[in-house]
Order: sequence, then C-alpha cells, then structure tokens
Amino acid sequence: MTPDFTSIWVYLSTSPLLWLTATLLAYQFALGLHARAKASPLVNPVMIAVVILVTLLALTNTPYRNYFEGAQFVHFLLGPATVALAIPLYQQLAKLRRHWFAFLAGTLVGSTAAVAAAMGIAWLLGASPAVVLSLAPKSVTTPIAMGIAEKIGGLPSLTAVMVIVTGIVGASLAQFFMRIIKIRDDSICGFAMGVTAHGLGTARAFQVSAEMGAFAGLAMGMTGVLTAVLLPLALKLFGVI
Repeated sequence: MTPDFTSIWVYLSTSPLLWLTATLLAYQFALGLHARAKASPLVNPVMIAVVILVTLLALTNTPYRNYFEGAQFVHFLLGPATVALAIPLYQQLAKLRRHWFAFLAGTLVGSTAAVAAAMGIAWLLGASPAVVLSLAPKSVTTPIAMGIAEKIGGLPSLTAVMVIVTGIVGASLAQFFMRIIKIRDDSICGFAMGVTAHGLGTARAFQVSAEMGAFAGLAMGMTGVLTAVLLPLALKLFGVI
C-alpha cells in the first residue's frame, strides 16, 4: 500500500460503518449466488458471507473487535427478529395444540441425541475433556451455547465455531435427508431443522415456507431452553462436572 492509501485504510478500518457495509454487501453477494444456484441449500448464503468476511479480515489484519463495532448493529436486530418468530408460530397454533406432546418429546429426544453424539464421538477420538464439553451444546443457538459451555467448563470460543459449523451443515443437508426418508410435512421438517441447526436452520426453513420456518423457530427456542436447564444437571448427575 502507498502511504496515502495506508492512512486512508487505517482511518476507514476503524469506522463502524465500513464493516457494517462490508457485512451487508457480503450477504447480498451471497444471496445473489444462492439465487443463481436456484436456491440450492448447498449454496448457503450465510456460509458464503462468513467465508468472504473472514478472508477480508485476514487479508487486512483487522481485529475482530474492530469488525464487531460495525457488525453489532446487525447483531442487535437478532433480538427483534427472534421475537418476530412468534407471529408465524401463532398462525400455526391449532396444529401446535393438537401435537404439543409430540413436539416436546421430539425436542427432548433430538437435543439429547445431539449432545450424546457430539460428546461420544469427541471422546472416542481422544479429545480433551474441555473439548468434549465444548461440543455438548453445539446444536443450540450461539448465545445460549456459549453460556452453557462456560458454565460446564468448556471453551466458549470453540463452542461458537462448532455451533456455526453445525448450523451451516444442517441448513445445507437437512432437506436432502428428509427427502431420503420421505418426510414431506413442513412442520416436521422445520422442527427437525430447528432442533439440529438452530438459527441457520430456521432461516433456511423460512426460505421454503412460513409453516416450516414457524416450527423451526419453535424447536430452536425449546432446544435452547431445555439444553440450558437439563444439560448441566445431567452432567452433574453423572459426575462429569
């Protein structure tokens, strides 16, 4: 870089507006690729945007703290967006009342299987106890998962990475596996995506239908609450922590 350009970049890189703009442009570009791929779940816009932004931060040696000063405006909107999930769910209230026990049982079984599989595979591969505990809440939305990891003795930063990876993989492949096992009901597909792939799975579900998105949001919330309450208790009961 020339001295003049370096000075300009140093100034711009500390501006929150720069990284907010970069985040929005990266996601818009990723959405364009997603549309060109005929909305294929394998061309996940979140995954593409993350890769673009990570590459940009690495090339410019920009600390994450500087990036988040701009990206926090998008982060703030996650709260209202999560609350807004209640609207499409309310429209499915009749089905929820009819099948509430099935959804509750599905959340318990699905979240338990996710925790057991993650911890079991990590343990069999020789991972350290801290890593094993960090993987336990990988199917829970990021803020809750990091809090759980910190409480049970895991590494919150590792948990955050695994949550994102889990969400991207789940959002990309869930519908493919649903077709293989011949499950077509949007409420069931959405619920499964919410239990296994949290927010990213929910976002993908809304791209398919409002009903699928509504039940994915329900599953995401229930999985987060049940895991936060029951996982620490279960680990204490079995003497893990």
